[in-house]
Amino acid sequence: MQMELREHLERVKEKFTELRGLVDMERMCAEIAQRETRMSDANFWQDQEAANKIIQELKSLRRRIEPFQKMEADLKNVGELLELAEPEDSDIHGQLSEEIMTMDALLNKLEIGLLLSGREDRANAFLSIHAGAGGTESCDWASMLLRMYTRWAQSNDAVAETVDFLPGEEAGVKSVALLIKGDFIYGRLKGETGVHRLVRISPFDANKRRHTSFVSVEVTPEIDEDITIEVREEDLRVDVYRSSGAGGQHVNKTDSAVRLTHVPTGIVVACQIERSQIKNRAMAMKMLKSKLYELELQKRQAEIDKLNAQKKKIEWGSQIRSYVMQPYSLVKDHRTEVETGNVGAVMDGRLDEFIDGYLRWQARESKTTA
Repeated sequence: MQMELREHLERVKEKFTELRGLVDMERMCAEIAQRETRMSDANFWQDQEAANKIIQELKSLRRRIEPFQKMEADLKNVGELLELAEPEDSDIHGQLSEEIMTMDALLNKLEIGLLLSGREDRANAFLSIHAGAGGTESCDWASMLLRMYTRWAQSNDAVAETVDFLPGEEAGVKSVALLIKGDFIYGRLKGETGVHRLVRISPFDANKRRHTSFVSVEVTPEIDEDITIEVREEDLRVDVYRSSGAGGQHVNKTDSAVRLTHVPTGIVVACQIERSQIKNRAMAMKMLKSKLYELELQKRQAEIDKLNAQKKKIEWGSQIRSYVMQPYSLVKDHRTEVETGNVGAVMDGRLDEFIDGYLRWQARESKTTA
C-alpha cells in the first residue's frame, strides 16, 4: 500500500511540476503587488469604474496563483507524512490516499484553467439560442436548452441576464439572447456554438412518435472597452417595435424594443429587456459589436488554417452534440467523443464534462495544426 501511494504521489508531483512550468508565477506575483500598491493610494476610489476593474483583475490573479501555492504546500506535507507513516498503519494510508486523489482531481481543474489563456476567454459572453425547423417541438427544445444554460450559470457563480426573448407560438422559445456574466465565461462556453440535436418521443405528438429537433446556439464574447469595433451608421438598419415577453408579463406598452441589422454582413440583433429605447439600442449595439468581433476572429482563424493547409473546415453551424432521450438515454459530443447516459443531469446544467472535454480537444487540435 505504501509503495502504491508513493508511486501515485510521484505521478501527481510530476503533473504539478509540468503545469506549474506553464504558469509565470513571478510575473503574476509582481502584477498582484502592483495592483495592491495602486489600491493603497488615497485617490484609488475617485474613479470607481477603474477601481472596480483593478479589484476584479486582482481577484482573478489570486484565483489563478493561490491553488498552485496551496498545492505546493500540500504535496510537501503529504510527502512528509507518507515517509513518517508506519507500513502497517492502514488508517493513515487511507487518509493519505484520499488526499492524493483530491490533489489529482484538483490538478485536472488547474489544467483546464491553463487552457483558458486567450484574451477573449476571460470575457462575459452573449449566448443566443434559435429554434430550427420543427415548429413547436423545436421551440420546446430551445426552451430546454435555455433552462440548461441558466442552470449551468447558477452553479458556476455566474449571472444570466435575458437580453432578448421571442416566445414560440404555442410553447417554448423561438429565440432568446442571454448576457452571461462571470469569470472566464466565454472561454468555458465558446465550445457550445453549433447545432444541438434532440431525439425524443414528442409530448406534442398524440401518436407518441419519436421526433428529431435541431436548435442552433451561438456564443460570442462581450467586447472589452479597450477593443474598438467600428460600426458606421450608414451600415445600420434600425427598427423599433413593442416588446414581447413570456406570458405577457412586464411587457412594455411603448415601442421601446430595438432591432439592429448590419447590412454589410446581414447580422441581426435585438434587445427589449429595458424600458428605455436608448438603453435597448445601447445593449443591441454591444451585441452587434460582439458578433462582428467574433466574425473577425473566425476570418483570422480561417486564414491561419489556409496557411497551414488544414483540411478541416471550421463548421460553426455543424451538429456538435446529440441528446437522445428515447429509445435510450445518451448525450454525446461528436467532436470530442465525450458522452454520458445521465441526460437528466446534463439538462440540469451539469456541462463541465463536455466543456472540459472541448478545451482539451481544442488544445490537441491546435497542436496538430501548428
